[in-house]
Amino acid sequence: MPRPIRIDFVSDISCPWCIIGLRGLEIALERLGDAVEADIHFQPFELNPAMTPEGENIVEHIGRKYGATPEQSAANRATIRERAASVGFTMAMTDTSRIYNSFDAHRLLYWAGIEGRQAALKHALFDSYFTNGEDISDHAVLIAAAARAGLDTDEAQAILTSDRYAAEVREAERLWQGRGIQSVPAIVIDNRYLISGGQPLESFEQALRQIAAEPVQA
Repeated sequence: MPRPIRIDFVSDISCPWCIIGLRGLEIALERLGDAVEADIHFQPFELNPAMTPEGENIVEHIGRKYGATPEQSAANRATIRERAASVGFTMAMTDTSRIYNSFDAHRLLYWAGIEGRQAALKHALFDSYFTNGEDISDHAVLIAAAARAGLDTDEAQAILTSDRYAAEVREAERLWQGRGIQSVPAIVIDNRYLISGGQPLESFEQALRQIAAEPVQA
């Protein structure tokens, strides 16, 4: 009988290591087969909550925020592209890519969780941003991602043109920050175990096998 596990995946759409970590986790779960039955909940985290509507060039942003030179930024992107490719994801960011505000994307993800389409929307948003280079603060981009995820586009537009789910997203952000999450991805399993960062899929697999072998706590 599969071991049921709850996974809270705390992440941001604008975080490249988050899609790398997600794909590693998903592949690890596939390798475990019917050893576990995972219930994944995507939780919001904003790396750049004060980002302006027009966004910011990625090289300028990384330089300002972390002190990286353009050469260091390019080398980091090359590493990220290789890691993403190793888990089957196309990372197409260049030195002209931009960082955007992700709050509305998180509002849609909250709604998608209610609709049972959260994972599909999460992947669609990652594709929009990292593979297609689209502006994930643009409502047209978000609605198109919702459509690809099998969600109702009229409802998506209604949500985006209102403040619906804003309070819920803010509350969830405060909750996870209050639990000590300061960087993403942060993968919390059964509210007991924390896996931080875009770990290799082998690390996810090893951790999941160990957890699956433990008795379920009441």
